[in-house]
Amino acid sequence: MHLPIYNYNMREYIIADNQDITKAGLMFLLDRQKEVELLLEAGNKNELIQQLRLHPEAVVILDYTMFDFIGAEELIVLHERFKLADWLLFSDELSLPFLRQVLFSSMAFGVVLKDCSKEEILAALLCAARKERFICNHVSNQLLSNNAQMASAHTNIKEDPLTPSERNILKEIALGKTTKEIAAEKNLSFHTVNSHRKNIFRKLNVNNAHEATRYAIKAGIVDLVEYYI
Repeated sequence: MHLPIYNYNMREYIIADNQDITKAGLMFLLDRQKEVELLLEAGNKNELIQQLRLHPEAVVILDYTMFDFIGAEELIVLHERFKLADWLLFSDELSLPFLRQVLFSSMAFGVVLKDCSKEEILAALLCAARKERFICNHVSNQLLSNNAQMASAHTNIKEDPLTPSERNILKEIALGKTTKEIAAEKNLSFHTVNSHRKNIFRKLNVNNAHEATRYAIKAGIVDLVEYYI
């Protein structure tokens, strides 16, 4: 059986992620793809912008949760600034409101989760090389969920979804402390604090510490005086 031959240009890739194991895995996969011309890295938002200035037509593989974007709007504006780039969101988990907003804003955005199969991840990388949108099965199922699930994705600050322990951890996150620092101060394991962090983000439908901090300030979990000390 002969596979079809596609004609498409070689692409430059920017791996925008600050986890060494993720970067190594993506490097391994991409290094074996024929359509890859250049592999680049960006460990933070400023480095990503610098790379895009030099390589405005690159494929950006972005773990949004690891970068300090204020919200989906900032990411969409960045795409508008570099219109020729293609974006593959590659994270552990992303909130449904965020996914709707970003994916509906432009066909240049695709998404595949880190716990997807190797086959799905490879398919996502190949689609990005061809300027085709790829949305993994899990996210597709989320976007096709019923109205009740969609309604529950919106956080209601008056009805606090967090437990007292989670509120306590969220306060520490909002004050800029790392998972390791919180674990040491609270005499908890890193795994316990990390689990709380993931639950907080999931319940609040946020994707990073900046979005969680905005919620904490609005909900009165941390006040502005304390935040700016």
